[in-house]
Parts: sequence; C-alpha cells; structure tokens
Amino acid sequence: MKNYVDYRDFYSGIRGRRVSFIGAGVSHRELIVRFVNAGAKVTLCDKKQLADFGEYGEQLLAMGVTMSLGPDYLEGLKGAELILRTPGFEYYTPALQQAIAAGSEVTSEMELFFRCCPCRIYAVTGSDGKTTTTTLISKMLAAAGKRVHLGGNIGRALFPIIDTVHPDDVAVVELSSFQLISMRQSPEVAVVTNVTPNHLDHHKDMQEYIDAKRNILLYQDAASRTVLGWENEVTRSMEGDVKGSLRWFTRLSPVEEGACLDSENRLCLVHGGEYTPVLEAGELLLPGLHNIENVLTAMAAVDGEVDIRTMHDVAATFTGVEHRIEPVRTLDGVKWFNDSIASSPTRTIAGLRSFTQKLVLLAGGYDKKISYAPLAPEILAHVKLLILMGPTGPIIEKEVRALPEFEASGLVILHAADMAEAVRLARENTAAGDIVTLSPASASFDAYPNFEVRGRHYKDLVNAL
Repeated sequence: MKNYVDYRDFYSGIRGRRVSFIGAGVSHRELIVRFVNAGAKVTLCDKKQLADFGEYGEQLLAMGVTMSLGPDYLEGLKGAELILRTPGFEYYTPALQQAIAAGSEVTSEMELFFRCCPCRIYAVTGSDGKTTTTTLISKMLAAAGKRVHLGGNIGRALFPIIDTVHPDDVAVVELSSFQLISMRQSPEVAVVTNVTPNHLDHHKDMQEYIDAKRNILLYQDAASRTVLGWENEVTRSMEGDVKGSLRWFTRLSPVEEGACLDSENRLCLVHGGEYTPVLEAGELLLPGLHNIENVLTAMAAVDGEVDIRTMHDVAATFTGVEHRIEPVRTLDGVKWFNDSIASSPTRTIAGLRSFTQKLVLLAGGYDKKISYAPLAPEILAHVKLLILMGPTGPIIEKEVRALPEFEASGLVILHAADMAEAVRLARENTAAGDIVTLSPASASFDAYPNFEVRGRHYKDLVNAL
C-alpha cells in the first residue's frame, strides 16, 4: 500500500497557517484560491504591480490575500510558516534560505503532489529527451488502459486536481533540475535520460546540477524501479544510488536488464541477458538516433505494466512532440523543421545527427554559460549554411572558426538581427532539396519567454513565406 498524505488531511492542516506563494503562475493561480478556501492566511509575493494582475488581483484582494508586490516583494516571506516557490525561483536565493533558517517550510506544487498522490508515479528527468520520453510513457500506459495524469514540465499542474486522482490511476511527470533541487521524495519509477552541462547560469556549478537530478532516485525504496542511460557517464555513476530494481537503456551496448538494440537493429526488452524484440528501428516514424533511445527508455520504464504489442503499436505510430525536429512545411522543395527545444549544444548535436545530408542551421540565443566547443565539429560535419543570432551567435562562430578544418569545410556563416531576418536569409540562400532547421543550441530568453514561443514564432514566419 502506498504511503501518502490524504489531500483532505493536508488542506485541513493548513487552516490558520501563514502561507506565502512566490509568483502567480498557472499552478499558483489555482492553488491560491484553494488555500484561501481551506482557511490559510495567504500572501502573494510577486515582482509585478497590482495593476498587472487585472481582475485576478482584485479577486485576490477581495478574498483577503495579502499582496507583497514590486521590488521588495520577498518581504512577504517573513513570518511565513509555509512557502510555495515556482520552479523558476532559485532555491538558494538568500531571501529563501533566510526564511528556511527562520523556520519556514519551503515546498512547491509538484512536491505537494508527490506528498499527496495516491497512485503510482513515473517521473522523468535528464538534460535531453525528457519530454519525448515522458510523452511516450504516458501514451503507452494510456494505451494499456490506465487513466493517466500527465504533468510537471508538460501537461498541467497536478496538485490543483489532486481530488480527481485515484489509487488505480498513474501519474507521469517530467521534472526539471529546478523542481528536483529541493525534492525529498522520489517516484515509484524514476528515469534519468542523461546529464550534460546545462542551466549553469542558474546552478552554482555542474555538481549542483547533477545533485538536483539525483534527487529523483535518492528517496526510492526496494520496491521501486530506476531507469538510467548506460552511455552517459553521469547517469551510469548513479547506479550506486539505486535502492530497487535497475534497468539500463542504450542503443550501442548489450545490457543484462533494461532495453537496447540487438544485432538486427530491433528494439528489445532485456531480462537476465535474454532479448525480447518489440519493434524494428525502421518502423519508427521519429527521425534520429536519439529518438531510438527515447523509445528504449520508455519501454524500460513501463515493462511489466504494458504488453509488447501495445508498446509496439504506440512506438510505431508516435509522430513526436511540438518543437522537437517538428516538420513545419515544404516550400519550393525546401523542407523546414522546428527544433526549438534544442536549448543546449547536446540537443542541437542530436538534432543535426538526425539528418543524412548537410543542413541550413538557424542557431543562437540566450547565453547559459556553457561551452560550445563540442558543437563546433558537429556543425562542420552536418551544416553547409549557418545563420546565427542572439548573444551566443558570436560565441558559436568563434568556436567553429577555431577548428583547423574550417577553411576547407566550405561552411558559410551569416548573422541575423532576429528570427525574422534569419528566416529571410534561409529563404534567400536555399534551393529545392535543402533542409532548414531551427536548432538554437541556446535558451530563448534574449528574445522570447520560452522555447515554445520561439518555436511558434519561427513556424509563423515560415508558414507566411
């Protein structure tokens, strides 16, 4: 029997308690109302001013919510017994750490969901492949007849709907390092796809980033399952943290337990070294070797809960997730793809390797303070025209030009002031048979609030050509 806190007991327990919410994002908007209705004394801490909230701000005031707004918004943390932070608010911010030292409990929407969820949780983290893997797991479980609640970084906030979650359901969640950094609970099934340098503009160093990812499995028990990437040095080193059963996934090596490719290029489940084929790699609609790994990961995660025929049918018909090497259109024989999710060099490298010809690559954006040196040789190998934009554009160019092979490569490099100019330059410099992909290797924050907005703007521009 799963050990969890009944959500009704949780809400009863916050009656009369002083609760501060940092930020009024989507999940907090719902939760603030629920906390007020449960009798909590709520303070909203937000950089914005009251006028920025419109009718919602007036609604909160009418409900008796204290508003701590503007430059000194974190003053509203003082005296709070419970603080809910958004994933984007860094855990080690001094004001938050001071509140913890003063006795405040800090949690989040996802941590509360873990605490009160009555059903089995499948959780996925990693630097690359999280969303595709999470989506595949959810689709396989749903096809097997499970009622699935999809949330975390994709889907919706889950704690606001905790009253609709039943013990026979399953929850499938994607978790970022920002969500995991303060986690003290782990799921029944934990998946770590890989760990490569990322978000070093927010984490103090690589070790902090790795330790945040490790939290997904540190609090598991003997009945749990952990799925790790064999080919990644960091995930392979997590073997010593595993409490329950361990499954590996890899397309390059044989494994004793998990999922891998066999000598006939079939995706197989493996138990005690015995291979059970599920489908042939050629049956996958998703392009790219990394997507073979995503399917293997999902297979290892749901093995025992989903039969082989169902795994096959889902994997063989899955066409991908928006912004992940997403076909946009073919215009005058030129194929355009949207890989806006590629906000790190490793993601862009995986995207480039998904094609069998040299590409036109649109790259650059916000600088997360990670090295572009590993990307440079991949650009020479896979790109014929490189169109750069944003703060990282010159950094990427410098790494590419530093390679001894650059002069003989024939690579053309152009710069664009913004996405519109980048698309125009790609249009002007392509002919039938070419492939253009937006795969920025950088975050979007120099020009867009997130990679989704960036990708949709790119698609709008391409579709308007």
